[in-house]
Amino acid sequence: MNMILIPSWLGVAAFLHLLVASLEDLKVILTLWPPDTKVFLGECLLLQCTVEGNSTFGWRYRWFRSEPGASRMEKSPRHMLSGGSYSITAVTSEDGGRYWCQAQPNGNATEALLSRPITLNVSGLDPPSLTLAPNSRQLFIGETFTLQCPKNLTNSSVWVQSQTLTNHLTKLSDSMTATCSSQNNPGRSGTCVVSATRGHSGLYWCEGAGGRSNAIHLTISSGPVIMRTPVYSVPQGSSTVLSCRYRKGNYTKSTFFRNGVKAYTCNSSGVGTETKLTLENVGEEHEGFYKCASQDGKLESPQSWLSVKRNLFSVDEPASSSSGSWIWVVVSCIIMILIPLAYLLIHHLRHKMLYTHSCWTIPGEETPAGGLPATKQDGTEVQWDLSWMEMSNLLSPGT
Repeated sequence: MNMILIPSWLGVAAFLHLLVASLEDLKVILTLWPPDTKVFLGECLLLQCTVEGNSTFGWRYRWFRSEPGASRMEKSPRHMLSGGSYSITAVTSEDGGRYWCQAQPNGNATEALLSRPITLNVSGLDPPSLTLAPNSRQLFIGETFTLQCPKNLTNSSVWVQSQTLTNHLTKLSDSMTATCSSQNNPGRSGTCVVSATRGHSGLYWCEGAGGRSNAIHLTISSGPVIMRTPVYSVPQGSSTVLSCRYRKGNYTKSTFFRNGVKAYTCNSSGVGTETKLTLENVGEEHEGFYKCASQDGKLESPQSWLSVKRNLFSVDEPASSSSGSWIWVVVSCIIMILIPLAYLLIHHLRHKMLYTHSCWTIPGEETPAGGLPATKQDGTEVQWDLSWMEMSNLLSPGT
């Protein structure tokens, strides 16, 4: 038995030795799309982990994130993993930090390769905005859509990073199904009219003199139904329209799901292939992934993200509450000073009124002959020692 086991263990050791030697020739590369570590609020990003070198191994991937003040990453529906791809939908300020990936050969639990980290710096400034028409994250194959670069990006071109082809980055003007104009005219933005194909699913952004625009993500579908949500963030408190659009047929009622849970059932406004859902007074509770299905449940769209843009006052709420507390402190101090002053003023006026009233002669009444009683005025005491008659005689003229 021992004679059989020893060669087996030698074979395993030899395999591990060859595995380690082959891993030394490999390198894990982490790539960011768009290729700019300064990222904007509300845009879409893609991180791709690839192994470079001659290798016949199958790979499995793990992702890591380190952010200031946090020991681990909280799960978010906006962060989606798919093998060597890590996508972030609608970037928020919490998405800043370092990201890296690990590649491990299938069947090996000990050897692994790490990439170098990429640090994302989220900018709070509004980016130059890429314009899309129609304003929808999902489109059917064969539909036409238009992309226009921001006017303040001169000599700008539209770039697409296709998800169907790994690391496939091209200028959209090179596509046979896209017609682009004004790409090289200074002071004018680039515009591309595209007939959608499956290869057009992916990230789009503009690059020109002075930087790049925000990146948006489009999904080109060959399925029977799509869920149309705005590609840009909807301002909090406003209204927006979502629609369930069928490629063909007549569907009078559709069911809308939010984060996998049935949320709304809507009737079509007429005979057609589209059912619309209007959301009023949009808030944070409306944000999430939406999908729709036909009334019988046989047709179901891919899910599509609805992003809500927070108002400025909600972002600055801690600072506002802090300044508000200071205002209350100042008001309280003023009140504590004014109340004693008001009391003293009222007391002084009351004293003055009483003193003046005691000196007035009341019409219709005779002055008492017996004399006027002594009057005390707070801390000062005045005595009338002479009788009223004697005082009158002293004041009489000719005396």
